[in-house]
Amino acid sequence: MRSFLQKTLAPRVGQVLVAANADEADELTRRHRIDLVVLDIAMPGRDGISWLRSLRAEGNSCEAVLITAFADLDTAIEALRAGASDFILKPFRVTQILNALRQGLERAELRRQNFVLRRSLSQRTPAAGGLVGQSIAIRGLQAAIQRVAGVDSTVLLTGESGTGKELAALALHHHSPRATGPFVPVNCATLSPELIESELFGHAWRSSDGTRQLHDGLFVYAQGGTLFLDEVGELPTALQATLLRALEERRIRPVGSEQEVPVDVRIIAATHRPLAREVEAGRFRPDLYYRLQVVEINLPPLRKHKEDIPALVEHFIGTLAPQLGLPPIEVSPDELAFLAQYDWPGNVRELRNLIERSLILGALNVSALYQGLARSEARTPPPPAPVAPLTTDLQTLEKNHILAVLASVGGDKTRAAQSLGISRRTLERRVAEWGG
Repeated sequence: MRSFLQKTLAPRVGQVLVAANADEADELTRRHRIDLVVLDIAMPGRDGISWLRSLRAEGNSCEAVLITAFADLDTAIEALRAGASDFILKPFRVTQILNALRQGLERAELRRQNFVLRRSLSQRTPAAGGLVGQSIAIRGLQAAIQRVAGVDSTVLLTGESGTGKELAALALHHHSPRATGPFVPVNCATLSPELIESELFGHAWRSSDGTRQLHDGLFVYAQGGTLFLDEVGELPTALQATLLRALEERRIRPVGSEQEVPVDVRIIAATHRPLAREVEAGRFRPDLYYRLQVVEINLPPLRKHKEDIPALVEHFIGTLAPQLGLPPIEVSPDELAFLAQYDWPGNVRELRNLIERSLILGALNVSALYQGLARSEARTPPPPAPVAPLTTDLQTLEKNHILAVLASVGGDKTRAAQSLGISRRTLERRVAEWGG
């Protein structure tokens, strides 16, 4: 039987290890990471169920398919209680064992994916008391999240794009009683008006064989957890009424179905649009607006808390460098001073992107911001009166940065231009202006 199973399964599942008894199996599980075990109940020495119990007691959660020629209901129940995921009677067909293994390996893969996703979610989730920064604005945001996380009320997050509304929603979920449930984000602006109702509430249809099929929506997937509706101001007017009814009745009706489904979901919504103005313009239902705005938290733009830029830069370097597999970069006080002079129209997201790009290039890519400033200055007329000089001479900072990059690559202007994100011709023109 072992030889038959090994020859049958090896071409289909990869490596197959065999053991004649529980002691040999112990040795294999100590030396290898096993995804799935096919286990006979009747074996020399310890029986299969006893060995499976000891395996589970050691914390091994691999899938287990039990096979036996002597089975009754009590044996099957005992096997399932011991941790078996499937139970097959001898004699069995090849298709039976292959189906059992396919399902077991799919469950093992799903468990791995679930672990990775949960770990990724926990790494993305800022502690409510540990949002990066110590400015008055950030401390106020920390206090608001701590205060609101523990209640089940609907929350409306407002603020410009790039201020971190999804991270705030993650923090609210992570510190709520629903933290063990799912966090399901949906960007209302990216879904077509024809599909968004089905995506949120599900849909029912009748298949070609006449059976009724039901596709669950995101409300159902978020049961017991949090549904994050990003850019809620983009919802079509007709769907706003449906969402309002779902929030008030805590029940949804899939598209094409007569059945109502109870839901237990906390709603966190976010928008970069002033919804009050959308209500005045007739583009957003006032009753839904007030239903979403039970608690409103505004996320400040980065230009309002620039004192947090050094901490944010350090945070992004510390988190992105290991993810990219790159060494961290050094950012000088002069460079930090320059970053503080920029207005950051893309907010924290723009700063994060700058640091990621700089890590790839090996130095702070301030030239990208110079280009942005140049475009901004070209669109903005000169002020009628002279303004106070900047605390740092941008021309001197640019010169020092470019010369430092040139020195770091041994004077190779092609490599330096690539690192700076500018053309070689532009670099040569700048150096010529300085008499280099």
